[in-house]
Amino acid sequence: MTEPLLVDRTDAVVTLTLNRPSAMNSLDVALKEALRDTLAELEADRACRAVVLAGAGGSFSAGQDLREHVRTLESGVADPLGTVPAHYNPIAARLANLPKPVVAAVRGMAAGAGASLAFLADFRIGGPGTRFLMAFAGVGLAADTGASWTLPRLVGHAKAVELLMLAEPVRAEEANRLGLLTRLVDDDEQVLPAAQELAARLAAGPTVAYGAIKRQLSIADAGTLADALAAEAQAQAICGATTDHREATMAFVNKQKPTFAGH
Repeated sequence: MTEPLLVDRTDAVVTLTLNRPSAMNSLDVALKEALRDTLAELEADRACRAVVLAGAGGSFSAGQDLREHVRTLESGVADPLGTVPAHYNPIAARLANLPKPVVAAVRGMAAGAGASLAFLADFRIGGPGTRFLMAFAGVGLAADTGASWTLPRLVGHAKAVELLMLAEPVRAEEANRLGLLTRLVDDDEQVLPAAQELAARLAAGPTVAYGAIKRQLSIADAGTLADALAAEAQAQAICGATTDHREATMAFVNKQKPTFAGH
C-alpha cells in the first residue's frame, strides 16, 4: 500500500510530501491523520530544524477529497464535517505553532484546505503553474484549516472576502503580487529545490529564535501592545539563555561568522 505521506530527511530538513498524485493530493482521512501525527512528532524532534511541505506530481493539494466526503454525507452520520475538529484544526494548529520554520513548495494547484495548508507555512515558493483557489464557497462551505485567520493577514480583510466568496482562481503572478507567495521561481521544476534550499538555510539558523519569532507574531496579531511587549520579554529571556545567542554574540564581536547549533 502506498504511503499517503512521504517523510524525507536531509540533514536537519524534513520534507513532507502529500502523496496522492492521482487524486491531486486531495486530503482523505489517511493522509490527514498521517500529516497531523507526523507534525506532532516533528514538534518535539530536535534533529528537525526546518520543514518543507510539498505535493507529489503536478499539484500541491486539491483540498478535501470530495469523493470520500460524498460517502460520508451519504452515510447519514450526525456530523459530516467532523473532520474539521478531528483533523483540520489540529493540523492547522501544529503548522502555525511549530517552533521551527515551515516552507511550502506550492507547485500547481492549491485549492480549499490545500491552499489553507500553504498559507499556514512561514514561506511559500511557487512557479508559473502555481494556482490558489479558495474553493469552499463553491461547495456551500465556509473556510477552514485556518484560512479565515491566515488569509486576511496575508492579503487584507477586503481581499480575503473577495477570494473566499467569489472562489476564483489566483494565478501565480497575481498570487506573488498579493503576498500569497514569498518567492516565484521561473520554472515549476525548481519549486521544490528552491523550497528545500531555503529550508536548509533556515535549518542552519537560530532555531529557538525562529520559534520565538513565530510565537511573538501570533500574539501580536491578536493582542495589544502590552501583550506584544510581554511576549517579547519572555522570548528574549528564552533566547538570551541559548548557546546560539552567546556564541553568535561572541562571533560578531570577534568579526567571525556565527555557527548556530539550534539550542
